[in-house]
Amino acid sequence: MDNLQLRSLVTEDYYLQLSLETSEVPDPAENEVVVRIEATPINPSDLGLLFGPADMSTAEASGSADRPVIRASIPEALRAMVAPRVGNSLPCGNEGAGVVIAAGSGKAAQAMMGKTVGVIGGGMYSKYRVVRADQVLVFNEGTTPAEGASWFVNPLTVLGMLGTMRLEGHTALVHTAAASNLGQMLQKLCINEGVQLVNIVRRQEHVDLLKGIGAQYVCNSSEPDFMAQLIEALTATRATLGFDATGGGKLAGQILTAMEAAANRYSTDRGAYGSTVHKQVYIYGGLDRSPTTFNRNFGMSWGMGGWLLTPFLGRITPEEVQRLRQKVADEIKTTFASSYTREVSLAEVLTLESIATFGRQATGEKYLINPAR
Repeated sequence: MDNLQLRSLVTEDYYLQLSLETSEVPDPAENEVVVRIEATPINPSDLGLLFGPADMSTAEASGSADRPVIRASIPEALRAMVAPRVGNSLPCGNEGAGVVIAAGSGKAAQAMMGKTVGVIGGGMYSKYRVVRADQVLVFNEGTTPAEGASWFVNPLTVLGMLGTMRLEGHTALVHTAAASNLGQMLQKLCINEGVQLVNIVRRQEHVDLLKGIGAQYVCNSSEPDFMAQLIEALTATRATLGFDATGGGKLAGQILTAMEAAANRYSTDRGAYGSTVHKQVYIYGGLDRSPTTFNRNFGMSWGMGGWLLTPFLGRITPEEVQRLRQKVADEIKTTFASSYTREVSLAEVLTLESIATFGRQATGEKYLINPAR
């Protein structure tokens, strides 16, 4: 079989080039399966490989309708960071779902024949993927590839957020950009597990959306009384752990400031350097690419750092990882359900219109690729 795959290349003249390439699908080894990919999402975490540091405002389209090519220039100041990528064409797409159409001779691989499965391992913007059987999650009967496409990145991330909360001794959470698919999953999971969650959004329609799925605390950062809203919510929930998807700007610092103000209300454990209640914000996204800025008006018991899913999975046992994966499979149509604005083919991804839309990473504009289209 011939494969068709979306790849990202940095050329010798420092252009980013996105194109579709064909190759032969290899036979699976003993413990491998061949999956026909039928659904794969475009996540914010995919955009780094897709676009790199290119200035996408310079993007130009060429090629044909079924073999489009997108080129965009990489600013001179950013070329050093992508120098190792020059001439190295890389496959895109972190996760996806499809049907096993061939399998190696191993017992585990053979058991997956004909099953609808979720897949990780990169290169998912492809018609076919050959992967190890232990990288595959077999979905319950009746789950479609479209329902299971976003099975790994968002669901395991929200489970990892709750897991981090428990590992580090916190009892409630704060989350930004909270109306996203991931944010909605987190809210539903917190309701199911009795964890109080403070959601931060930027629009009233997102407040309404979250309230509609049962959220109790939703703070609108565009409102003039945002900080007062946030302090009240943090006082009520005593949340001392935040996960920030924006990264840049002042929001992470505002959360720490509000946590300190709330702690001074509910805790009498204070000293010369402010509350001794530890406050932690983890930045796990980069929706805002500006510098992270904050005023140190939240005492001395605080932390701000980065958080990724993979290191969290390394902190827990393989048995716990498997339990979380199975939980996702069992609740993929409820707690971990995803919604998409548009379904596109591989060729339809590589249009200037599509790139301008999903490249904004805006809430409610999530694309699903169906390589079988």
